[in-house]
Amino acid sequence: MLLAAPGAARAQVFLGSRPSPDLTIGPLFVRASVTPALDVVTVDVLWSLVVPPTASGAALEQDLYLLWPGEVNGDAAAGPPDPALARYVRERGLTPVREGRLHLYARGLYGTGGTRPTEPIAGGAPFVTFVQEGGPLGVNPRVTYVRIPWHPWMINRTWLMGLRMELGGLVRPVPATWIERLFWGRRHTLALSYNEVRGRGIFPMYFEHRDRLLRLADEPSQLLATFSRAEQLRIHDVFPRTASRRSAEGRAATEIVSLFLDRSEGLVPQVLTVQFGYYTRLQAWAPVLITALVFVLGNMAGPLLVTLARHFGPRLKDRFQFGPEAAAPRERQAGTIVSRDALERLAPGQTTYEEVLRLCGADAEEHEQFGRPEHRRLVYRGRRVAPQRRRRFGWVATVDRWEVEHHEVEITLEHDVVRDVQARVRRARLTQPGAG
Repeated sequence: MLLAAPGAARAQVFLGSRPSPDLTIGPLFVRASVTPALDVVTVDVLWSLVVPPTASGAALEQDLYLLWPGEVNGDAAAGPPDPALARYVRERGLTPVREGRLHLYARGLYGTGGTRPTEPIAGGAPFVTFVQEGGPLGVNPRVTYVRIPWHPWMINRTWLMGLRMELGGLVRPVPATWIERLFWGRRHTLALSYNEVRGRGIFPMYFEHRDRLLRLADEPSQLLATFSRAEQLRIHDVFPRTASRRSAEGRAATEIVSLFLDRSEGLVPQVLTVQFGYYTRLQAWAPVLITALVFVLGNMAGPLLVTLARHFGPRLKDRFQFGPEAAAPRERQAGTIVSRDALERLAPGQTTYEEVLRLCGADAEEHEQFGRPEHRRLVYRGRRVAPQRRRRFGWVATVDRWEVEHHEVEITLEHDVVRDVQARVRRARLTQPGAG
C-alpha cells in the first residue's frame, strides 16, 4: 500500500508483496477526523481486499505496504520497530530518521446493541521514516514506509481493516489579512487525495514497485473529512463540486464532507479539499458587534474629529505645502493690492475718479468729510503672504517662515480729480501667516 501527496494532500496506492497481484481494494475509506484544536488530525485508512472468484485467499496471502508523505506519530504500545524496514531503505541510499509501529485494527460490520466490534491487531504495523539526502534539489521531504502484515480478516467481507495515525500539518492555514481575520476569523484548508504519486519522495518507490499495484475494486470507496463541534464550524468552500456534505448519523454535532472515488480514473489523482474555520460564540457575533461599535464610535467621535480638524488643520496647512518641485511657492493674498504700474499712472490734477476705479479697482474704502462733499479719500488695503521653504521631500515641502506684506494706498480727490496719492508697505516675518 502506497500513499503520496504534494503539500497538505494525502493519498494512497496499494502495493502487494508480489508482482501482478490478483487482489483489488474495495471498499476503501480514507477518513480524517478534525477537531477545533487543529494541531493533530487523526487519519484512519479502512479497507478490505477483493479476491477474484477463480482464486483462493490462501494463495494470494501477502503483506501490504504504505508509503506516506510526511512524518507520522507511532503507537508506543504496539511494540518495537522492525529493523528490516530500516535496512530496506538504507539499501536504496535513503537515510532513516525515525522508526516505530502504527495502530492496526479490524472493525466488524455487524454488532449487537448498536455497537460494532473493534479488534486491535497485535504488533500493529511497523514503519520507518526516511529522507533522501543530496541531489540537485537538496534533501527530499520526509516519507514514511509502512508494512501492513497479512491478516485473514483482510479478505473477510464482514470486517474492515483499519490503520490509524496521528498527523501534524495536515490542516494548513489560509493566508489572510488582519481585516479578514477580524471579521471572518482564521480559515484553514484540509486536503485528502488518492492516487497522487508525483512527489519527489514518493515517486521513486512507486516507480520501482509499480508492477505490484493494487487497483480499486467495483466497490464504494470514499475520501471523508469529519468535523466535530459542528455548532462552531463554518465550511466556506468544498472542491470538487461533486463532493457531498451531510450531518453524521448517530453522532451529534458532527459534519461529514465526502467524495466518492471513481475507479475509472486509473492513476489520475482525485482530491477532496475543504476550506473551513472554527469560531467561538464571540467570533460568530463579531461582524454585528464591530459594525455596531463603528456606528456608535462614529457618532461619538464625529464632533471631536471636527474640532480637531478645525484646530490643527490650519496649522498643518501653514507648515506644509504640496506640489511639484518646479512649481513656485504659492502666495496668499487678501484685499486689494494696487500694483506699482497702476500707481505710476495716477497723475494728480489729471486722473479722474472713474479712471482711479478702472486702474485700481472698485474694492476701496471711500471716506468723505462732513461739510465738504467735494473732498473724498479712497483707501485700498491688501495683504500678501509668501512662504519661505526649508526642505522638500518629493511633492511635500516644509515652510520655515512667512513673509507678510501689508499694502495701503490712500488717494485724495477733490471735485473727482486726484489731488494726492500716498502708498505705504509694511513687511514682517512670521511663523504663522495669521499671526500678524
